[in-house]
Amino acid sequence: MTATSLFSSFLMPFHGLALLFRPGLRRYVFAPLLINVLIFSLTAWIGIVYFEEFINWALPPDSWMRYLEWLLWPLFALTYLVIAFYSFTMLANLIASPFNGILAAQVEKTLTGKLPEDHSGSVMAEIIPAVTGELGKIWYFVLRAIPVLILMIIPGLNAVGSVLWLLLGFWFLSIEYVDYPMGNHGIRPAEQRRRLRQHPLQTWAFGAAANVLMMIPVVNFAAMPATVAGATQLWVQQQSKNKF
Repeated sequence: MTATSLFSSFLMPFHGLALLFRPGLRRYVFAPLLINVLIFSLTAWIGIVYFEEFINWALPPDSWMRYLEWLLWPLFALTYLVIAFYSFTMLANLIASPFNGILAAQVEKTLTGKLPEDHSGSVMAEIIPAVTGELGKIWYFVLRAIPVLILMIIPGLNAVGSVLWLLLGFWFLSIEYVDYPMGNHGIRPAEQRRRLRQHPLQTWAFGAAANVLMMIPVVNFAAMPATVAGATQLWVQQQSKNKF
């Protein structure tokens, strides 16, 4: 693991954003982009409505942690954003999953000149396996999120829980999006995770960048298709080096 490869993994979602402007890819971006616009608009509205309630819950007025408010407030604010974004990201990906698989296949064709062999190319054919795969990823995330969320409601440990939540979120975003190019090659979820665990820092770096992309106003509307494209470019790059 080098600093260069770590930085390269972090940049991939941003490279994916640039790929979306390729003429041959634009028509495959429309459906994921529209779904993301609708979901993130709803996320922003809910975030504004409930943010103050969350902060008062995380930092109760009579808590000793109020003395550390200046330090903990940014952490809890970021945690709130991450919880909201990840919740609605899972919903957006569940709805858009058939289109994301097709987008990943077309990005790979743009980068390598050929489609994945296991890719059907049909939205209807993609619906059942794509939605089933998304539900499996949500279940994987929920099983690991519950212990972290429990930590977040224990006084004195909720700061630790917030950090773990961020790390879990970065990990999940990598699993979420790298699944599309890997799945197009018939690689099952358990094997995907095994391969990603061999490169944990790169995996976290990619997920962190995806998270950053989701938090940039306006740009966040294109975050989902951009990260799908970036994950595909990461897959192609790593495959050329026999690292995945």
